[in-house]
Amino acid sequence: MEPDVRFFPREQLLSVDELVRLAAISKSLGIQRLRLTGGEPTLRPELDEIIERIGELGFDDLSMTTNGSLIEPARLRLWKASGLNRLTFSLDSAREETFAAMTRSRSSASAVLRAVADAHAAGLGPIKVNAVVIRGHNEDQVPLLAELATTHKFEMRFIEFMPLDSGHAWNPDLLVPASEILALLKNAGEITPLDRERASDTAETYSFVSRTSPVQAARIGIIAPVTRSFCGSCSRLRITADGKVRPCLFSLREFDVRPLLRSNADDTIIEQFLIDATWTKQPGHGISSPNFEQPARPMSAIGG
Repeated sequence: MEPDVRFFPREQLLSVDELVRLAAISKSLGIQRLRLTGGEPTLRPELDEIIERIGELGFDDLSMTTNGSLIEPARLRLWKASGLNRLTFSLDSAREETFAAMTRSRSSASAVLRAVADAHAAGLGPIKVNAVVIRGHNEDQVPLLAELATTHKFEMRFIEFMPLDSGHAWNPDLLVPASEILALLKNAGEITPLDRERASDTAETYSFVSRTSPVQAARIGIIAPVTRSFCGSCSRLRITADGKVRPCLFSLREFDVRPLLRSNADDTIIEQFLIDATWTKQPGHGISSPNFEQPARPMSAIGG
């Protein structure tokens, strides 16, 4: 986030009861997989309760994305017992100075790797680790991060830089396309394409065997929303911390479900509200269009 970003006042955020109610209604509509994300979800004081209560709803897959800075082994075991299945971490660079510059965080790359090890020990897997690749910042780290995936036993996912930054500084010159990421990986080892598990999966996946440490293969994912758009198979719906429904990451319209929750509207009304919002899902994000307009809300306020 940019240094001047401020959090919403607490009263604007959905309460724990409201979050759990939305999760239950979503499950009744057939949603099978739910992810808690951010921002940074571990900053939410009631996170343990949120995981426990949503875990009781019985989703096929309950996962969470975190930067790993506030991870503790005892908490990981609690989350696993409460129904959390998987964790995804963020690690844009294994080089500490680059990590600090890109994240503006007091955490460290080594701390993220320790959190990954602790998550493995707690049984929260398969573990995925995301890196947003930005020209001039961390493209040289692609081979090293792939090799770390072999030694630390996680799926490494490289993500094209999208125009969702809070500083609105994105431009095509900063984009490292999927083709270039693949070329960097091929220079460092052997790459074999793998099939997608689901048609709606966002990542193209590969098996990677490093030339320097060919003992074990790593699973590598490349998420290329800019140059290899997967809009036609996207099945995701996002609900922000303040109750805005976003059918697409790049939606310019949001649908506010919070007034319905706070007026105690019937579940059937909220169900129809979510269905109607979903039907507004745009056919594509249009990043390459000259008329593309970046959403005002950045990724940190939408949820990855």
